[in-house]
Amino acid sequence: MEGIISTILKYLAVFATGGALCLIGQLLINYTKLTPARILVLFLVLGVILQAVGVYQAVVDFGNAGATIPIIGFGYSLAKGAMEGAKIGFLEAISGGFKAVTIGIGSAIFFAYIFSLIFRSRTKKC
Repeated sequence: MEGIISTILKYLAVFATGGALCLIGQLLINYTKLTPARILVLFLVLGVILQAVGVYQAVVDFGNAGATIPIIGFGYSLAKGAMEGAKIGFLEAISGGFKAVTIGIGSAIFFAYIFSLIFRSRTKKC
């Protein structure tokens, strides 16, 4: 029974973290003049900055996938990879961020290609 409760609490933490990040994005869309593209860039840079100062790791520890799946998590992964690579050397600091996100980018490209073979795009008629 403890295992089930623990699992449910983990799911709730993931849902709350991801939901809170999405809520912040939606509030920015509704109440500012920022475009969605600028909000994405803001979240990405915010993920890098929060990881650089050591704050975002606590969010990831609490929210797991709820904190790493949104675009802010992509910035976190880039910064974390670069910081780990910097311990090895200058070139690893530059390439470390890319190594950390390679699987995510590769799978996005792969699945986009597969879905482009399965489905046909068409223009929306107004």
